[in-house]
Amino acid sequence: MVDLRHLNRITISSVPRFQKVVGHLVLMPNYRIFADVKITFDGVSNIPKNENVIFAMNHTDRFNYWPFQYKMWKLREYPFTTVWVKGKYYKNAVLGKLLDWCNLIPVPSMKYLIEEMYTGKMGRRLKEDEYRAIKDAIEGVDSQKGRELAAQIDETFLEFIVPYYESIMERVAELSRIAIREKKQNIIIFPEGTRSTTLGEGRTGLAQFAVNTRTTIVPVGCNNSHRIYPGSSPFAKSGEVIYRIGEPLSFDGALKKYRIDEDFKFFSAESRTKYKEVFEEVTIIVMAHINDLVDEHHRVSEKV
Repeated sequence: MVDLRHLNRITISSVPRFQKVVGHLVLMPNYRIFADVKITFDGVSNIPKNENVIFAMNHTDRFNYWPFQYKMWKLREYPFTTVWVKGKYYKNAVLGKLLDWCNLIPVPSMKYLIEEMYTGKMGRRLKEDEYRAIKDAIEGVDSQKGRELAAQIDETFLEFIVPYYESIMERVAELSRIAIREKKQNIIIFPEGTRSTTLGEGRTGLAQFAVNTRTTIVPVGCNNSHRIYPGSSPFAKSGEVIYRIGEPLSFDGALKKYRIDEDFKFFSAESRTKYKEVFEEVTIIVMAHINDLVDEHHRVSEKV
């Protein structure tokens, strides 16, 4: 399970050796020998060379960051990348260890934590209506069912979970800051938070981190990766993936009006309330730029 102990054990490396191992032993043979995979970068000159950035990319399939990382590595002009990865991918202990070795950063959702803690205590998965009842109780809705289910985890669960979740997200932010500021890496973040071949609604996690650290955002439209990675297999089929890279959105430039110079705690209830409009507007801008960079079959019918 991805909890605070797991996150505290993670160390970020400026040269993630296991990424290079995967590149040499898995991706290179897959893309060049066992399949014919063409990776095209359109707008590569938009990637800054003098600063580390957040790549905001649409999430078409399980592996659509792999060709991007591979191409960046082969260009030899840019730093390595790390990726924000859903906590649920760490349910498999072996896969979780591999993701840690690849220098990735797990981002557990509140739902993931509730479900994993309940399963660990009760030995069964939560049903969707049961999770919703607990979530209502956490948010102050009068839900006797939610309070009873939460008490099965722990009598103090409702008082515990929100500050615990905030401490987890602060650790995610710390690891991300280390990656960008100390280890000089770029970070790939999927603002949708979930996979979809059609661009979905953006969530504000990326915006919160970018505003908090004043890190430049580079929008990236990933096109057709879902065709070479159509399922859960990590081995690509032949085809072409096109990454259109948009102009950087910096807090000294396009996002200047959203710059916040005072310190605030990342992903806290206080900051989400105080800067709600800033986070939402930055998210809308980023999603609109991504929408302009994807092919018609990935695009939303109306611009977000």
